[in-house]
Amino acid sequence: MKQVPNILTLSNLFCGALAIIFILHAPQYIAEFNGTEYSITNPAPVYWASLLVVIAGVIDYFDGFVARLLKVSSPLGRELDSLADVVTFGVVPGMILFRLLRSAYLQQPDVFDVSYFNLAPALLVPCFAAYRLAVFNLDTRQSEHFIGVPTPAVGFLVASFPLIMLYNPYNLAHWLENIWVLYGIIFLLCYLMVSSHPMISLKFKNFSVKDNWPRFLLVAVTLVSIPVLRYAAVPFIFAVYVGLSLIVPPKSAEK
Repeated sequence: MKQVPNILTLSNLFCGALAIIFILHAPQYIAEFNGTEYSITNPAPVYWASLLVVIAGVIDYFDGFVARLLKVSSPLGRELDSLADVVTFGVVPGMILFRLLRSAYLQQPDVFDVSYFNLAPALLVPCFAAYRLAVFNLDTRQSEHFIGVPTPAVGFLVASFPLIMLYNPYNLAHWLENIWVLYGIIFLLCYLMVSSHPMISLKFKNFSVKDNWPRFLLVAVTLVSIPVLRYAAVPFIFAVYVGLSLIVPPKSAEK
C-alpha cells in the first residue's frame, strides 16, 4: 500500500509526458490565403494536452491526500511529486505558450523573419516552475499555505488557453492572438511562481468558516463561475485566487 501515492504521482507524470507528445505532434499543413502560403497547426491535439493537464491536476491533489490517509508520506514521495509537477505544470504550459506565440506570429506581416529567439521566452515558464518547486521542497513554511503561486494553478490557467481559442468566450481568443499579451502572461506567471507573496492552500485542516472563509469563497466562486463563464472561468478563478491571497493573506503566513 505504501507505493499507492507514488503510483498516483507517476500517473501525473505520465499524463504530462503524453501531453507533450500531443503538443509536439500537432499536425501541420500548408494553407494558401491571398496568394500567400502559411503553415497552419491543427489545434486538436493541443486540446487533448489541456485535458491531460486537468486530469494530472486532480491526481496531484489526491496523491498527497492518499499518502496522509495511508500514513505513508515520505521524502521520496515529496521529491517524486516535484519531479512530476515540473513536467506536467512546467514543461507542458511552456510548450502550449510556445505554440500560441508561434500562432500569434503567423499573423504578423513579417512572419517569415521570426526566429526561435522570439518564441524562447515561453520556455522561461518551465525554468521558473523548476526553481519554484525546488524552493518549495526546502521551505518548511509552506505546510499550510504557499509562498508564490503553485505550479498546478499555472498549469490549469495555461491549459485553458487552447480551449478559449477554440470556443472564444467573450472574445478572449482575440487577446491570446496578441504576442505582447502572451509575453505579458509569461513574465507575470514567472514572477508569481517565485514571488514571496503568501498564497491560499486548499488543504482544509478543519471546516470552521472562521478559519477557512477565503477557501470557501474560492470554492463558491469556482462552482458559480464555471457554468456561467465556461472556459473563461479558469482565468477568472486564477485572478480571484491571486487577488484574494494578496488582499487576505493566509492566517498561517502571519505566524
